[in-house]
Amino acid sequence: MKYIPQGISRKIGDAILTQKKHAPRTMFVLGLAGTITSAVLACRATLKLPDMLDEMESDIREVKEARSSLTHFNQGTRVQPITDKDVAYAYAINVMRVTKLYAPSVVLGAASIGLLTGSHVTLTRRNAGLTAAYATLQTAFESYRDRVRDQLGEDKEKDLYRGVTEETVEIDGKVKKVKTVNPNGLSAYSKLFDESNPNYKPFIDHNRTFIHGVQSYMNHRLTNRGHVFLNEVYEELGFPATPAGCVVGWKMDNPNGGDNFIDFGMYEARNSEFVNGYEMSIWLDFNVDGNMYELIG
Repeated sequence: MKYIPQGISRKIGDAILTQKKHAPRTMFVLGLAGTITSAVLACRATLKLPDMLDEMESDIREVKEARSSLTHFNQGTRVQPITDKDVAYAYAINVMRVTKLYAPSVVLGAASIGLLTGSHVTLTRRNAGLTAAYATLQTAFESYRDRVRDQLGEDKEKDLYRGVTEETVEIDGKVKKVKTVNPNGLSAYSKLFDESNPNYKPFIDHNRTFIHGVQSYMNHRLTNRGHVFLNEVYEELGFPATPAGCVVGWKMDNPNGGDNFIDFGMYEARNSEFVNGYEMSIWLDFNVDGNMYELIG
């Protein structure tokens, strides 16, 4: 057996992996194109159908007229009488002609449906795998946080989780300890509410009232409906939706022990300047319960 150089074999492997990655999109595009082409072929076949039906009617009528005589002659030679089998054969031949006329459209349409179905099945399997993987990671992470709480206490664990640190600063001649937040230490769901947000106004009271009102409204929705997705909160606050926001959120009576309320982290220590009226922007972080499809299921 000939040896394939490692560089070439890796390129082939990468090409196969890339093809698998884009397989659902490829199947969807091909299936959609095939469906459209199938419809066009069916329309073209339908335009030819009237002429073919006229020919069918003429052929069958000739056979039936010939059957009305016990015998018929071909160039003076007596032949066998035409029977019902001959009429049925004439019908079958013409049905085959119609079938062949529409066959390309039917075959292509069936193949297109198969491609679209394959695309859906592949994406469904991938989503199921991603959901299971996320659930596993979330369980492991929450278990880790529980162990940290047991060792350091809930407040200290929360500061570590939020990226909150204490710094010694001098204010009005007095040395004080101030808690600061490292944005990189916040969760992946955190958002900065500042002038880039369409709902932001250069008035501290307005921003504080707006955020508090959205939080109250979303808690009301959670209580009445039983669940809220993170993207719903983003939408109300004026942030763009995210892929993660389609999956995570809050669930009342969460079997994994959720808070049963939505918290934007507005009154966390890191936001004391905002709450006290010295800062107009605020870092919002959300106490999501986790993967909604696992919780609802």
